[in-house]
Amino acid sequence: MRLNTEEETRYSRQLLINGYSERRQEKLKESTAMVAGIGGLGGNAALYLAAAGIGRLILVHPGELELPDMNRQILMYSKCVGEERTNIAQRRLKEINPFTEVITISEWITEDNADGIVSKADIILDCRHNFKERYLLNKTCVRYKKPMIEGAMDDMFGYITTIMPGETPCLSCLFPEYPEWDYLGFAVLGTVSGTLGTLMALEAIKVITGLGNPLYSELLTFDGLTMDFKKLKLQRDSNCSVCGN
Repeated sequence: MRLNTEEETRYSRQLLINGYSERRQEKLKESTAMVAGIGGLGGNAALYLAAAGIGRLILVHPGELELPDMNRQILMYSKCVGEERTNIAQRRLKEINPFTEVITISEWITEDNADGIVSKADIILDCRHNFKERYLLNKTCVRYKKPMIEGAMDDMFGYITTIMPGETPCLSCLFPEYPEWDYLGFAVLGTVSGTLGTLMALEAIKVITGLGNPLYSELLTFDGLTMDFKKLKLQRDSNCSVCGN
């Protein structure tokens, strides 16, 4: 899918990146990314994917915008508190890049809808705030062999890895049991969730375009208090209940 003249101008600065090319930009234009969770992580990830020229975004998030969301959800406006979150995000993303198609699904991710949502995307960004949905996304991505960018944060700490089914550890390899997690009460500073969401968008762009080295079988962690970034090597669990032999 060729870039038109306006798109060539819009993306001209990233086309100057060493190793990037018009063909890589076209791959981005041809691709669909599903962002599960349009909060502090997913909102930032969706914003930068749209700005970079992703062809289609599928936004999945139930519920309305609430006032405590406003310290981190930069796609949202205070005047929209009480409105359905995906509708606000859709309007904002179309303002940022009219060439990106935005599809909204205002639902929880469940056994009933996971297959239909995941099968329509080329890559999934897991930004959900509860591990029940995260594990379900992981299982569905493994079944459909869809790459998944996995990121989570709590307080000043965050992590990110890229899961490629059949090649890298999946989420269940990393966390065989549900972590203890209060999804209604964990601490969030907007700059921390924003940093992680931006990194997730970068990983997705790299996977789609083939640029650089994604975090395959590596876990990147960071501590916002100390600015320590670390990479840990990961291994698949051959006995994993989701992706094991």
